[in-house]
Amino acid sequence: MSTAAELKQNDNLFIHPWDDIVKLGGNKRTLLDKGEGVYVYDSEGNRLLDAPAGMWCVNIGHGRTEMAQAVYDQIMALTYVSPWSMTTGPAAEFAAMLTEQSPGDLNHVFYTTGGSTAVDSALRFVHFYNNLRGKPAKKKIISQKRGYHGSTYLGGSVSGKERDKSNLEMESHLVHHIEAPHPLYKPEGMSDADFLEQCVANLENKIAEVGADNCAVFVAEPILASGGVIVPPEGYHKRCLEVCRENDMLYLSDEVVTAFGRLGHCFASEDVFGIVPDIITTAKGLTSGYVPMGAFLVSDRLIEEIKANGGDSAVFSNGFTYSGHPVAAAAGIKNLEIMLREKLFEHAQDVGPYMQQQMQTLRDIPIVRDIRGKGLMACVECELKHGDDDLAMDYEIGNLIDKHCQKLGLIVRPIINMCVMSPPLTITREQIDDMVSMLRQGILLALEEIESAEAEAAGEANRHPSPAA
Repeated sequence: MSTAAELKQNDNLFIHPWDDIVKLGGNKRTLLDKGEGVYVYDSEGNRLLDAPAGMWCVNIGHGRTEMAQAVYDQIMALTYVSPWSMTTGPAAEFAAMLTEQSPGDLNHVFYTTGGSTAVDSALRFVHFYNNLRGKPAKKKIISQKRGYHGSTYLGGSVSGKERDKSNLEMESHLVHHIEAPHPLYKPEGMSDADFLEQCVANLENKIAEVGADNCAVFVAEPILASGGVIVPPEGYHKRCLEVCRENDMLYLSDEVVTAFGRLGHCFASEDVFGIVPDIITTAKGLTSGYVPMGAFLVSDRLIEEIKANGGDSAVFSNGFTYSGHPVAAAAGIKNLEIMLREKLFEHAQDVGPYMQQQMQTLRDIPIVRDIRGKGLMACVECELKHGDDDLAMDYEIGNLIDKHCQKLGLIVRPIINMCVMSPPLTITREQIDDMVSMLRQGILLALEEIESAEAEAAGEANRHPSPAA
């Protein structure tokens, strides 16, 4: 059995997502040993509140015995079959459960391996659909800056986080981006109504620029998650759906993060934002991260059009070895059973507003620039010097907050200078209070460390002035 120190060193053989290859060999990541409820424990026995729920995904919390049993039972009954030629009870049953929860006529499910492949497959389905309609030019994809839609070649290209695209090739012919509907950047003096009009006009203008006959789909997260929990102005998604309908475009709602209770409902598109999109992508909370799985749900209308235009055959030549994997499907079934039985959606509706209220109490901290969120999603954005776009400084404050919070017993997810919180749906009011208290202390300690370093540097400069001075 390897020691914790040996495991941490061996971890450098594991190239992690978004790893800095230059630093490979010197990483000393925290080694986590176990999880229970909203907490995880590191190799030294320290208990940490898992505020990001892994990465937006451990919605039912860690250490569910009945989930482990469901996965075990399925492995022992049947581990795997080819989804090309066979099916299994779990895959079929889970599809029925998902479509029962889905909005409108989204009554067909395509299983994938995760969120990235769900988005990639859904976009290929859009192109497949337009080819069969006799509209092969209608292929352009419009998405938002600051949006995130995965790390496959096409999913990464559709994503709008520019810093994620350094040193990588992206698809530039098919993909076009518009500004994110970020209220923090609303022009001074502009009304909310006018800001909404401006955001919708961004989509309309891009369609006009690219040509409606070329535009196939608008891809949008209900709330831009990894972009910093950006909540669009009220009515934004409804208006954008109307624009899509006017221009014979599909609307793809990327609910990889917002589905399965994050906003208090199984799916947020209709229940929270009042729209029934043509396609919904999902993953993460689909199995609460216990087993990898993704999916997209598609409208009956699109299926019927494909059938009408497909002649004798319309083969969607897209899929994965692990599409509808019976063990993953069994985990998904148990996950949704737990959510419904324990009324976790209703619990999220209850504690979500409380979390948002408590997060707002951090506004008195000088370096807190903005606090935003909805349901059990929140972001605290910090800025050392107002209006100073210093990326190195932004990374510094984010990393320091992360360091101090972890020492206090809290895991945050620093996205540069933004602390993102998305705890398991099971979190209580008391645990929310602890989370916010530790975050406050972590931010203040980070600020104190920076001010101390600046004072020391200033003192050193006064003791040893430069020759030019």
